[in-house]
Amino acid sequence: MSFSISGKTAIVTGAANGVGLAIARHFAEQGANVVCADIDEAKLIDEFGPNPENDDGESGDEAEARNIRVFAGDLRKKLTVKNLLSATVDAFDRVDILINASRQMRTSDPLNLSDDTVETLLDQNLMTALRLSQAVAKRMIRQGDDLPEDSDLPLGAIVNLSSIAATRTQPGLMAFSIAAAALEQMTRALAVALAPHRIRVNAVSFGSVMSASLRDALREQTDMREMIIDGTPLGRIASANEVAETARFLASEGAAFMTGQILTVDGGRTLVDSVGAPAH
Repeated sequence: MSFSISGKTAIVTGAANGVGLAIARHFAEQGANVVCADIDEAKLIDEFGPNPENDDGESGDEAEARNIRVFAGDLRKKLTVKNLLSATVDAFDRVDILINASRQMRTSDPLNLSDDTVETLLDQNLMTALRLSQAVAKRMIRQGDDLPEDSDLPLGAIVNLSSIAATRTQPGLMAFSIAAAALEQMTRALAVALAPHRIRVNAVSFGSVMSASLRDALREQTDMREMIIDGTPLGRIASANEVAETARFLASEGAAFMTGQILTVDGGRTLVDSVGAPAH
């Protein structure tokens, strides 16, 4: 059983920061062709360099230019989703893996939760992933038309990034929790819908990960680190690479008989978490 993704083509959204950035880098290091998508073009270019000017171009980092492309745009817009898929196929001829890592987190008073906050998080964290999953799945199915009718080869894998907030009660994260729970149910529903087409859909639900946003929060709230560690049985905060490795497993043939599953990467925190735990 292989956990390799070498030679596969992956789209990773939210690739300019945090866990999405870690996944994009990890997949590229593992030999995958990676299209890194995010609304922040400057940060994408800063992290990965510009796209090659042509097939023989040497702009950007030469090692990365062979298997990495950047795509900047607002994926909440349907045309941007279409353009991302076209750019991926133009660069690498196909798409085998989709990692939906683009998401927002907002805290708010649950008794004064605005419609705008809920709608924003549902659009960013749920609907963007759904629209892109639908578009990519259709492309994967078309790619399968070239295979023999009796082929049982997998056509693709979709991995969504969720949060333990989907199942834990944290009043300040009500809107984020609603969106995360909806994303996990979407994962299960799409898994059933796409199973006949040999496309697997799974999700990674994670807790505290040492991202830029968490570092900022730890600087502002000096007691938060100890609160997180005390509430995590393994006694530490995860690195973004640990989530990236889980995403690679789900995208690989090593998880060939897994679909509709939510893998939790939280150091055991959901076993003991309480209502008053930190948001991150």
